[in-house]
This record gives sequence, structure tokens and C-alpha cells, in this order.
Amino acid sequence: MPRRPPSARARGLGAELRDLRAGHSLTSRSVAAQLGWSPSTLSRLENGLRGIGVEEVAALLVVYRVTGAERDRLLALARDIDRPGWWETGLPGLPNQLSALIGFESQASRIVDVAMLLVPGLLQTADYARAVMVDGGVAAHEVEPRVVTRLGRQTVLSRPDPPDLHVLLDEGVVRRPVGGPDVMAGQLRHIVALGRRPAVTVQVIPFGVGAHLGVHGSYVALDFEKSSSIVHLEHLRSSLFVDEPEDVRPFLDAVDTLAGQALDPTGSAEFLEAAADAYERR
Repeated sequence: MPRRPPSARARGLGAELRDLRAGHSLTSRSVAAQLGWSPSTLSRLENGLRGIGVEEVAALLVVYRVTGAERDRLLALARDIDRPGWWETGLPGLPNQLSALIGFESQASRIVDVAMLLVPGLLQTADYARAVMVDGGVAAHEVEPRVVTRLGRQTVLSRPDPPDLHVLLDEGVVRRPVGGPDVMAGQLRHIVALGRRPAVTVQVIPFGVGAHLGVHGSYVALDFEKSSSIVHLEHLRSSLFVDEPEDVRPFLDAVDTLAGQALDPTGSAEFLEAAADAYERR
């Protein structure tokens, strides 16, 4: 059975506790020994890979000599670890991996989506999302709730402090007429409009580049202020998170290469506008 992905809240709290330990120049082994824990238990807590209770956080704060308002804040975070986000309520059967991805999006400081097949969920219009689900065989009674969930994810881009979103869009995504010409025209103009936001960058990788690192598959890379980057890979009936730094690094390096091969944001907007015009003429 695949490991349930860690929650965004657990990773964030774990990273703060790790920073406190490092700030006191303490090793995980010495802290674990003081508390009667194994070093692996502390490591899993700091990486968000194990549930953490208020009592455990309180014990660590004693070791790190944290008091007052900062102690109250960290204990409040611990109490909220298992509080469900909007994506974890109201839609039975939402896959664990998708719930985790939405949670990570809500906590990320930067999101990079290398999209080879479809417009990324954070940029999809309702009509495009609906067409993807209908053509993908989603049961009729599940389509609209899933569209609502997908659009709900996009509110992260409208926050006062949105994450930086960088989308690398293969030309094949632009040319694939999901939902028909009218839907595609609206979708492409929507991407252009979002690309004008300061926190959103969209680049198109044209066919003329030939084979490139993205042809190996789509993925989403997420950076966080206080924890290490992760990568999300999605397939037909499964998905997984890559979180070991040595495994994540090649994906991040590929982003730099692809960004250099893609059209710049201005050229990409012009490309998308021209493609939208072409769809509208059909």
C-alpha cells in the first residue's frame, strides 16, 4: 500500500521545529535522548512524515526553551494539524494524493507546472475542466463536484500573498482541442489574462524545440519557505510525491533548461492569442 502523503501543515510545523533545533546547535540524537525518543521518530516529526501531538510539541519547546507568544503559536499549529481544509470536506472519495496536492499548493511559496498534455488545473476554465472530466470517463454525477473542487483550488492565486506560479506549457496542449474550438479559445484567453498577474508566468514550449526534457512527462514542483521542495507526478489511476532532495533535483534542473528553450512570457502571450484567434475562426 502506498504511503499516505504528509500534510502541508505537518511539514510546515516540522520545518519550524527543525529550525529551532538547528538554532540551538543540537543534534537530533541529543534531543531524542533527552526526551526518551528514537532519533528516527524525531526525524519523521521534523519531516512531517508522522503525526505530531500537542504534548510532543510542548516537550520539544521545553528543550528549545521557547516560551510566551511563540510557544502559544506553535502549540496552536499543533492543535490544527488534523483540522481539515476546504478540500477535505464535502467531496467524499477525493483521493488522498489530490487532497495532499491541494494542501501543498495552499502552503507553497512557488509552484512550477510542466504541462505536456493538458492545461494545469490552476489555470483551467470551468468549461475546459468539465470537458476533461467528461471525455476522461468521470461518472456523470461526479463531474460538477469535481469541477467545483478544481476551481476552488484556484483561489490560492487570488490571495493577498499568492505563490509564484510558473507554467511551462507544451505546444501540444495548445493544439489539443479539448471541448471544441469555443472552449479552447476561451481557455487560451483565460491563460493570457492570468499571465498578466505579477505572480504568474506562462511560457509556451513550441514544437520547433523538438524533443526536450518535458517529453518524459508532466510534473508539478512545489517550493516552500521552511521545508524542502517536492515534486508531484500523476498518471492515469495513480500519482506520487517525490521528496528526497537527490530525486527532486533533476526535476528542478529540467525547469531551468525548459524555461530557456521556451518562448518568453511576451512571446508566449502572443502565441496563445494567435491560437485563440485561430480557434474562433473555425
